[in-house]
Amino acid sequence: MSETASALSPSKPAPRPVIRDAREDDMAEVRDIDARITGISKPEYWARTFSRFGGRTDRWFLVAEAGGRIAGFIIGETRAWEFGSPPCGWVFAIGVDPARRLGGIGTGLLEAITARMQAAGLATVRTMLARDDALNMAFFRSQGMMGGSFIQLEMPLGPEDDAEPGER
Repeated sequence: MSETASALSPSKPAPRPVIRDAREDDMAEVRDIDARITGISKPEYWARTFSRFGGRTDRWFLVAEAGGRIAGFIIGETRAWEFGSPPCGWVFAIGVDPARRLGGIGTGLLEAITARMQAAGLATVRTMLARDDALNMAFFRSQGMMGGSFIQLEMPLGPEDDAEPGER
């Protein structure tokens, strides 16, 4: 085959990821993916998160593994009866290695966790995003999620001097 033909041939597709329960030895790669996304390394956070969510029945910490490497993660849990809401699933963290985006990894992770939520008897899944998080907003909307029946409210907990006039 000529160099031109070889250069025009499609590259070998990345291996299809296997979605599985996270293990403690996955945390270094999960932490690295999160740091590439957020720009902040949080080793203590990830150690605590794994101890709270790894291997539980009503909490899920899943990873997508492809080619012996972690390509993404998702974490969620069952939350029940807050503000009159019947038990539902909550996804509170999802991350895909930026170099592996647009390959269906996030979709696979969301499908896997929602299947586990359904198997646990849950009928609804929720998440919460920052208003300016366009990447995750587009992802979750592309998966069929939309504004729900609850409104998130907040207020700063710092001294009054930190608030701009009219913020309180």
